Amino acid sequence: MAAIAPSDSERKMEEKMECDQNISVESISEADQKQLDAGALFVLKSKGSWLHCGYHLTTSIVAPGLLTLPFALAKMGWGAGVAYLLVAAVVTFYSYNLISLVLEHHAQQGNRLLRFRDLARLVLGSFWGRYYIGPMQLILCLASVVGGILLAGITLKAMYLAEKPHGTMKLYEFIVFAGLLMLLLAQIPSFHSLRHLNLVSLILCLVYSACATASSIYIGYSSRAPMRDYSIPGSGKDQLFGIFTAISIIGTTYGSGIIPEIQATVAPPVKGKMFKGLCLCYVVVISTFFSVAIAGYWAFGNQAQSNILSNFFASDGSVLVPKSLYMMINFFCIVQIFAVSVVYLQPTNEVLEQLLADPKKHQYSPRNVIPRTISRSLVVAFSTLIAAMIPFFGDLTALIGAFAILPMDFMIPAIMYNITFGSSVRKAIYWVNMVIITVFSGLTVLGCISSVRQIALDAKSYKLFANL
Repeated sequence: MAAIAPSDSERKMEEKMECDQNISVESISEADQKQLDAGALFVLKSKGSWLHCGYHLTTSIVAPGLLTLPFALAKMGWGAGVAYLLVAAVVTFYSYNLISLVLEHHAQQGNRLLRFRDLARLVLGSFWGRYYIGPMQLILCLASVVGGILLAGITLKAMYLAEKPHGTMKLYEFIVFAGLLMLLLAQIPSFHSLRHLNLVSLILCLVYSACATASSIYIGYSSRAPMRDYSIPGSGKDQLFGIFTAISIIGTTYGSGIIPEIQATVAPPVKGKMFKGLCLCYVVVISTFFSVAIAGYWAFGNQAQSNILSNFFASDGSVLVPKSLYMMINFFCIVQIFAVSVVYLQPTNEVLEQLLADPKKHQYSPRNVIPRTISRSLVVAFSTLIAAMIPFFGDLTALIGAFAILPMDFMIPAIMYNITFGSSVRKAIYWVNMVIITVFSGLTVLGCISSVRQIALDAKSYKLFANL
């Protein structure tokens, strides 16, 4: 007897039941994990939409560090600089999508992973998760917080000197003030709670990037425009190491290092949401990175400073753009620096909650609020102390970026994808991933060598609590 084909309504009902079952498995698995894990329960709340994911992604990538891009182009020249800027954009978008697909795959299998170290432990083995990804991510995040507080202090001092050129306040005073503001923001309870702040951050990065681009073009066309020279500065090995440094700068600027934690904030089902968030993020990335880099390099050539705002001053100390515009750009940068720093506090906060909080108690019970407030305050106080003691921390950050960001954001996603999906050597995606792994392994080594060399060259000028 011939089998009766199911009707359209029955087929739709089966598909709906299957979809509901997938959602249920994902949600139950996550709930089971949260019952045992205060870090996931309190910090990595999975309640966000793809828009919120886009806000978090943009804040983690598009930061005032993009103001260094004209300096990187000055080390590489027009052709190589713009080409690598484009390659880094394509590779990071591709790599972030790969790691998102790996996370989605495990979520659909009923094992939603909320942290980078957990994903590494499952895919690469416990050694890599425990002794490389976990520690390097925490070091990277703490370095970002220290660097954020330091940069906020430097920017505050620049605004102060623009108003009072002969002012006597020291850099460490501004750093302490920035640390106090950071201390308050650090108490925001969860990653999901940052969604509105990160929307403001997204808007601000568009505004100050547009202002910096317009200012560079204004100066370039003004009568006080500097003489432009687009030749690569230095000679021989200096040029070579300059190129390696530029590669590290551009790679670090595109870096995140917390993609799994950002995806963890998305409410189930997660399928497709991260890709939408990445598309939103990279619209902002392309519009800000390329405009600032190209306009800044066009206006100042190989005289572009490590922060393009430094080029807005003439040799006599006068500002080459309206002072109100210069102050506005700096103010917007400072606000966004704090948003970026709070985002990079979240993995540290998650670890602290996991160690100190009781998941059986309410998130805002005295049992959990007191250790949370104390531990987060100590982390910010320590970061502020390091920023004040070592105002040349940027050299160390470059080394950390080369050693951590290039592998974690360029190479490891490709490795995880090939392992998770068992990509055949006959498939093009396998070889694309292998090329990325090979090329960026070499660039990681060269970036580390260049960063160590720069630290050695600058070591003679290092001084604790220096007033830069």
